[in-house]
Amino acid sequence: MKQLLSLSLFLTLSIATAFADNTVKANDPNISFTGRVQRMDDGAVRYDWVGTYVQTDFTGTAISMKTSEEGESYNQVFIDGKLLGKIYFTGKEPHDIMLAKGLKNGTHRLRLQRVTEGEYGRTTIYSFTAKGKGTFKAVKPKGRLIEVIGDSYSCGYGAEGTENSHFELKTENCDKAYECAIARYFDADYVLVAHSGMGMARNYAGKTMKTMTLRYPLLFDDHDSVAYDFKQYHPDLVIINLGTNDFSVNGAPENYVSNYVRMIKTVRRNYGDVPVLCVTPHSANIFLLAALKELHEKIAGMKGVRISEPMPDIVVSGHDIGSDWHPNWRGHQKIAATLIPVVATMTGWEMKDNL
Repeated sequence: MKQLLSLSLFLTLSIATAFADNTVKANDPNISFTGRVQRMDDGAVRYDWVGTYVQTDFTGTAISMKTSEEGESYNQVFIDGKLLGKIYFTGKEPHDIMLAKGLKNGTHRLRLQRVTEGEYGRTTIYSFTAKGKGTFKAVKPKGRLIEVIGDSYSCGYGAEGTENSHFELKTENCDKAYECAIARYFDADYVLVAHSGMGMARNYAGKTMKTMTLRYPLLFDDHDSVAYDFKQYHPDLVIINLGTNDFSVNGAPENYVSNYVRMIKTVRRNYGDVPVLCVTPHSANIFLLAALKELHEKIAGMKGVRISEPMPDIVVSGHDIGSDWHPNWRGHQKIAATLIPVVATMTGWEMKDNL
């Protein structure tokens, strides 16, 4: 009888173990992060830049994570390339969030993408749990990587808003901005280093917050002043889209061009002779256009650095405008369509049969 009880207990424990949930720390090598992240000694991973995303191929019928948020953020959840929805993160204490459940048995790919910017919050992920003896496998990087340095246009500010609406955090979505459309078109990964209202030398209306020139060398957008280790990744293309805020509200900073040249040199110093595309913002006024003309003269000797042509009359109708006169996803599609041929020319990446 004791042998039967022992055997029964052994089988019960074996079955329970076979179907036990599997938890791994966020810094596990089978969890892939794309963007500027800080890996903590306790196994957690922390970040605040807009657009940062985490991926893993897991087995199991559900996946959850333990996280905390200093402030608030919105995050999109994709399973096997399909958008499940947007999740609101808040709460400074570590807590569990169910990302997806009721999945079929087999391997699934999770992609969790932060779509709001660091000014509003910083995310810390402690662990992931796959239900039913789930396993995890790292997602290999795509063959191409684009880094984007920008402002509200690159953040997708108000991209889900409507004409005549004002900004709400829930309507910001970088995934619907022009650069993410370009990355999808060329099947590329991307890293966004962007913050609304920031300029190269002067912020919107002269606000005294750190400009992008000062933010770019940092690990975090708006939390701490930790220097970024540029060895974390090496982009194949860098896109810079800054200047609208520099020349906003009667602004005309004298050091815009010199700061721009300095940023390009910083990019080249850390990444080598990577192609750099300097975007002429679709809303550029005559003063910004004049400054970009001067910039063109300054970078004439820099191989692989190019300024895009102006985009007049792009994003001018209500159909293309989101919150606070920023482009919505339709407007961003138009911007992306004008830049895709330029990217293809600079990089040699082939264009598709249609946009």
